[in-house]
Order: sequence, then C-alpha cells, then structure tokens
Amino acid sequence: MPETVESDSRTPSPPARAWRQLRRMSVLDRVRLALLLAGLLCAATGLLPRAEVESNMRRIGPLLLFLGSVIVLAQLARRAKVFDVIAHRLAIIGRGNYPALFGLCVLFAAATTMLLNLDTTAVLLTPVMLALAGPARITPLPLAMTTLWLANTASLLLPVSNLTNLLAANRVALDATGFASKMWLPQLISIAATMACLWVFYWRRGRRDTDRYLPPEPVRPADRRERVLLYTTSGACVLFIAAIPFVGDRIGLAALAAAALAILAFAVFDRSALRPSLIPWQLLVFVVGLFLVVPTLSRFGLSDLMHALIGTNSGAAGAFRAAGAGAGFSNVANNLPAYTAGEAVVPAANHNQLLALLIGTNVGSIVTPWASLATLLCLEFCRTHGVRVPMLRFTLTGLLLAGAGTAAAVGGLLLMS
Repeated sequence: MPETVESDSRTPSPPARAWRQLRRMSVLDRVRLALLLAGLLCAATGLLPRAEVESNMRRIGPLLLFLGSVIVLAQLARRAKVFDVIAHRLAIIGRGNYPALFGLCVLFAAATTMLLNLDTTAVLLTPVMLALAGPARITPLPLAMTTLWLANTASLLLPVSNLTNLLAANRVALDATGFASKMWLPQLISIAATMACLWVFYWRRGRRDTDRYLPPEPVRPADRRERVLLYTTSGACVLFIAAIPFVGDRIGLAALAAAALAILAFAVFDRSALRPSLIPWQLLVFVVGLFLVVPTLSRFGLSDLMHALIGTNSGAAGAFRAAGAGAGFSNVANNLPAYTAGEAVVPAANHNQLLALLIGTNVGSIVTPWASLATLLCLEFCRTHGVRVPMLRFTLTGLLLAGAGTAAAVGGLLLMS
C-alpha cells in the first residue's frame, strides 16, 4: 500500500499566519492599515474621482521618497550611535548643572527637528534621551517632554522639518531659503514659548529631585569598524543638512543620496543592520491613506466645515482663525488631516493665512495624545521605557503652550509680513 503522508497540523495556513501577524501589530499600525484600505476603497468605488487620485499621488510621490530616505538615514545614524555620542557629550558639557543641561537638550532636540525631521526626533532621539536618564541619574519625564514638545513646536523653520511644511512650501512656491526667511521669527517665538513652559512645568527645582545630575561617561566607538560607521553616517547627515539650501524641491533626492552613503557603509561593515524593517512602511502607508481619505471627506462636507471655521480673510483675523481651526482640528483628529483639509479651502493668494494654518497644525498639536504622529510615537517610547506621563498634567500644560505658542508665532508671522 502506498504510504500516506499526513500534513503537519502544526504548520499554520497562509490566512492564519496573516491573522497572527495582524494580531501582533500595535493598535496604531492597525489604524494606519485601516486608513490605507479605506483610501483604496474610496479610489476603487469612485467616491474620489480618478483624476484627483492621480493628482494627489503625483503630489506626494516626492514626499514619500524624502520621508522614507530620511528615516532610513536617521535609523542607521542611531545604529552607528551618532545620537548617543551627541547626547552623552551634551550631558558632559553641562557638568551636572541642570539649567545648562536644559539649554543643551533644547538645542539638540530643536536642531534635530528643524534640520532632519520631527519624526527623527520622535523615533530616534526620544529613546536616546530616555536611555541617558539612567546613567546621569536624571528624572526622565523632563527629557521626554522636551523631545515630545519640540518635535512639534520646532518643526516650522524648513520644508524638511515636517511633512506639512513640504506641502505648504509647494503650495506657496517657496524653496528652503525662502521658506526659512518667512518662518524664522515664528520658529524662534515658538521655541521660546516652549522653553518657558518646559522650565516652569517640568524642569525647575520643584519638578525634579536634585540640584545637580551626574555627568555620564562619553560614548566611544569600540573598534575601527564602529569608528568608520560613526564617522561615515555622521558625514552623510552633515552632507544632507548642508544640501538643504541648494536642492530646492529635489530634497527627496538629497535624502536618498545621504541614505545611500550610510547604506553603503553598513553594507561593508555591518550588513546585519540592513533589514526591511528600516523602511518606515507604517508612515508611508499612513500618508498614502490620508491623501485618499481626506479629499474624499472634503467632497462630502468636510470642506464646508473647514471653510466655515477658516473663512477667506487675507488679513490678521483670517490668519488667527486659520491657526485656531488648524490647532483645534489637530487635537480632535490629527494634524495631517487638519492641515490637508484646511489647505483645500484657503484661497491660493492667501499665503499668510495658509502659513498660519501650518503654525496651528504644527505648534498646536500637543494637547491630546493623538494630535500628531510625533506625539503618539514619543508617548509610545515613554510607555516601553516605563516612564509615566500624567495625562491630566500633559493635557493642561499642552493646552497652555498650544494656545500661547500658536498665537505668538502667528503674531511673529504677521510681523514678518
């Protein structure tokens, strides 16, 4: 008799494996996938016309290239300990003095957000700062709130600082230097407001345990391989930052070239780091889904609501209304849909009103945990590192900073005009 081969019942079928992988995903990842599926459904059913689908996808193509490349670059920089070296060196420079450490941490977080991207600050700088708290015996909450707030409020200066900035710069036809010339004063005011609130609510003597901290030991490469990776990846980051004023709307290609340099170094010296997980598929999926779902909702009433909130006044009143609507909608939903929905109703000639909307969605999105992706990511790292963020305190202090910082930054924008 022929021998019967029994199938191994322990081997799960493909649908079962897919279900297990889905169950292992975080709630946030499931929301992103659901948003993408909803967007594809809108496109497939004609709820969003094909011409508009194609237009939106052409618009975000270069943005996806930039986001994917800069996150890969930043993750490899973290693997090469670039951020660890800088964070520990700053703590050593502070010499145990809390006000000095505060200023240095603000400078580090703000520079990372402005010159690389707010997601870099959220994804890579937050865990580095939290890891610094142990060796230096620093209360971790002030460090966490510094990266969380500045990932949002320091994201006004350059088109690369935030995805919404790239959209706004494209809409008002400004390159990096032109955008910075309009936004440097709002950015300075926003950071000053953030520093004041951070110090009063999280860093001053009554909010921490000790008068001084313990300067940690410096982080040094262990061997030649680590030195090469550290210097090469640092050089790639510097080259990308230096290219920003010159590349115009080709910022995605500059980010890709810098990421390719870092990838080449790791391909030679640490190939195990080059995994598919380097690609930030969650962020890319979220952006694609967003740019299909929000335009669809705009066709079915969202545009009317945003138009009623924002109006068409090109003066100061219109700017403050746009900023307030952007901040409010960001904290109800999320700052990316808030910006895209608001942008759709701002008249093309009202540049100040559009930039005020941008300020509202960037600076004002710090009141609720879901108001921005950067806030969600920072809070998730706090949870995994065992750092408790009191939600009532988080909301009330965020509300004060969002209101004061947004209003003051819009005032700075109007002064620049």
